[in-house]
Amino acid sequence: MKIIKDGSASGSVCTEQELQAINAFAKAQLTADEVYAFQVLLCDNEVDRDFERFSVSTLRELSELFVGATGICDHDWRSENQVARIYRTELVTEKGKTTSCGEAYVYLKGFAYMLRTEANAELIAQIEGGIKRETSVGCSVAQSICSICGAEIGTCSHEKGKVYGDKRCCAVLTGAVDAYEWSFVAVPAQRSAGVIKSFIESEAGRGYAAEFEALEKSAQLGRKYLDSLRAEVLRLCLVCDEKMHPALEKSVQLMEEPELIKLKDAFEEASAKLYPPVTQLPGRGEVTAFSGEEYII
Repeated sequence: MKIIKDGSASGSVCTEQELQAINAFAKAQLTADEVYAFQVLLCDNEVDRDFERFSVSTLRELSELFVGATGICDHDWRSENQVARIYRTELVTEKGKTTSCGEAYVYLKGFAYMLRTEANAELIAQIEGGIKRETSVGCSVAQSICSICGAEIGTCSHEKGKVYGDKRCCAVLTGAVDAYEWSFVAVPAQRSAGVIKSFIESEAGRGYAAEFEALEKSAQLGRKYLDSLRAEVLRLCLVCDEKMHPALEKSVQLMEEPELIKLKDAFEEASAKLYPPVTQLPGRGEVTAFSGEEYII
């Protein structure tokens, strides 16, 4: 699963210790005057606008994979756009700051360098002037886990961005596989939805377009079915015990089909006992008498 995420960049001082780390990647020994060092916030464990986030363990795995990764411009891999390289990384926990999920805020910082050449002079000036701030990383992860139920996203009924009970669903990106690159971007790159779109529209993906559309329709029907099942459970709850309804209204949003069906069956059995069927007409063989006294004033 290829993932593209946003970050930021800022300049830093190239000390003797940093220069030694940089020279581990250079064929010729570079001096401090020949290199420009800067820091890049690559990614963090906060939920982004695509309702996805990296787990801390994944960030730790990425910290090793990004060492030596090339920095490019606008995700363009042409040789002239390969402008920088990460020579070390650091996993930083920011004290006193928590994510929207209540975890300590952790981000992956990359220490990068580029050569002070005429070709790079404008880019260096833009970083120093705060113009080139946005960065985007491209990496691959093994799994995208639902934050509500722990299943693989797409295999459960929960949707990213929707609220279930008091929790908003997001995808937790786990198991770093590879770190492709990091890039300076003018506009933050389109992410998960764009990855799917670009694959389906590519030559390799066109053959799967019909199947993808069919799966999307099936998923929509499945969501409608579960919504109707939840509504029926809540209706039966009102019939049996309306006091339970407020508490159950949030709980059913977290339930899957097996739990909902069991609850529906239990409510149907309870309602049948509370309100047994009664005939409006007398049974066969029964004799009724009518004197009219009911209407005498």
